[in-house]
Amino acid sequence: MDSIIILIYVYMFLIGMCVASFMNVVIDRVPRNESFVKGRSHCDHCGETLKWYDLIPIVSYIFLRGKCRYCHTSIPIRGFLIEIFGGLIGMFCFYRFGFSIETILMFVIAMILLAITMIDFDTMIIPDGLNIAMFIVSIVLMYVRHMSLLESIMGMFCISVPMILLNVLIAESFGGGDIKLMFVSGIALGWKYSLLAAFIGILFAGSYSIYLLVSKKIDKKGHIAFGPYLSIGIFIALSYGSEIISWYLNLMM
Repeated sequence: MDSIIILIYVYMFLIGMCVASFMNVVIDRVPRNESFVKGRSHCDHCGETLKWYDLIPIVSYIFLRGKCRYCHTSIPIRGFLIEIFGGLIGMFCFYRFGFSIETILMFVIAMILLAITMIDFDTMIIPDGLNIAMFIVSIVLMYVRHMSLLESIMGMFCISVPMILLNVLIAESFGGGDIKLMFVSGIALGWKYSLLAAFIGILFAGSYSIYLLVSKKIDKKGHIAFGPYLSIGIFIALSYGSEIISWYLNLMM
């Protein structure tokens, strides 16, 4: 049995790195309004079309020593790290949810949030297409977890509405993509986990902002991408929300 479990972890890592490799294409092309399902991959520097053996996740980067086979320009390591991260996330989802449909759904959510995170870091924009994808998967997860419709509706509005109101009071407090992300994620989170996800996101974003201010890398009027931190909060809340809330309540008693 142990050997079977090990094989499953290996399988999840391989699947994860392959899907993450595809998400690298999404992250690269969506901000440029290019199709991520059509067109051959090519070197951004020399334009040479890449062969299939140049695109094997993780392996090709190591074999090519991080350089284009044709022009020998360095390939950004970020794509390589994303592929490793995808593999680890695949393993984590199986570890957390085991032999269940939740493993697949949570992995898909993780990949969507990964794309949102990287694109928001790069452009300060969360594409509507990714929020729509999150909306669809959240509905499925809601039914799988047997959440009530009322709880999901409350989850959709309990954070997104305050974000809208705060934007009215303080212009550009949150981006439209951030609000949409909390709205669609609230379907699967429900109101309790939505509050937790927002709290975790604010905690991470606030800590990073303090670091930027102290190091004088940004001034008080500067903006940071908030989507990545909301994404962290959403994934943690969906994965360990019940345990975190129980721990907090026991701490308060």
